[in-house]
Parts: sequence; C-alpha cells; structure tokens
Amino acid sequence: MLRGRTDHPLSEVGWQQMNQATAQVELSNNSDFPSKQWTEIISSPLQRCRSYAEHLAESTGLPLTVEQDWQEIDYGDWDGMLLTQWRKSAASQFRQFRQDITALSPPNGEDFISFRDRILNAWQRILQKPDGSRILLVTHGGVMRVVIPTVLDLPLNKTGVLEIPFACLSRIKIGFYGDKLQCSLVSHNSMLS
Repeated sequence: MLRGRTDHPLSEVGWQQMNQATAQVELSNNSDFPSKQWTEIISSPLQRCRSYAEHLAESTGLPLTVEQDWQEIDYGDWDGMLLTQWRKSAASQFRQFRQDITALSPPNGEDFISFRDRILNAWQRILQKPDGSRILLVTHGGVMRVVIPTVLDLPLNKTGVLEIPFACLSRIKIGFYGDKLQCSLVSHNSMLS
C-alpha cells in the first residue's frame, strides 16, 4: 500500500522488527560504532516512527526531537491505496514514475521534487550537528531513497536497486577529510549473525 501520510501505528511485528534493528547496534562489536552511543534521536512525527522513537528515548534517556520534515511523502489522493489499485488508477503516471521518479506528482499531494528538497534541507541540518554527534534517525523508506543516493552521489532514478525493507537500519558516517565534509555509507540493512 502507498503508506505516505496515512498514520498507521506499528503492528506487533513492526515493534519486533524495530527492536531487532536497534538490537543489531547493541550487539555490534565494531569499535567504530560503539554500542549504545547515540547522542540523540530524531524522528518523523508519524506514529509508526514516533512511537518507537519515544519508547527508545524513554528507555535510554536520550533526547528526542520530532521533526515534520522527516515524514514520508504525501501521496495525497493515493495515500492508503493498495499498490495494485494505484497502478491501475494512475497508470499513465505510474509508467512515467517508473522511468523518472521526479515525475511523481500525486493529486492533492506532494510532488517528488518538493519532497526531495524537504528531505535534503533536513539532511543539511543533520550535517550541521556538532562533531561527535551520533544520531538515530527514525524515518521512512521514501526518505531513505533520497538520503542514501545523495550520500552515494547516485541519480535518484537509480534508487530502485536499493532494498529498503521495514525497519531497515543503515549507518552513514559524516566527517571532514581535509577541509571537505564527506559522507559515506558504512552499512545498509545489515544483520549480524
């Protein structure tokens, strides 16, 4: 289903998936990503993200900021529609979207370019955080389809190759190399055995 601004709560399975994803960090022996070293949590206001972020903030004592800009794209009239129904009712735009993601312009919703710009503005605020910040960003798959290609310097039309399941945990490292700020994708959807 197109679950943009449709504000469904996390299911029991969703809670399990989120717990499993954050447990992967706690179990990590990677000295470059020490266990329980987040300094703050930033979350989308939609309850499928916010509820878990609030739970985690309460259990860890970490500060939580809920930011409107990190919510999923607004699919407008399509929001909550089954994908099979969407492909039929928006067939011409679906074909355009498959060729060029920037062609997405849901009726009474948010066009992709506005969505991208909103996310990249929010990303710039994260890049301004002080050195040593370790932020857990609890957000959505569509958001990750903007941030990760930006980090990798990939065209947004190539995001279809990214598998972004529910409760996907990705790690991006931000640092200065010389006098230039650089980002690198350290891990994506990794599961520890």
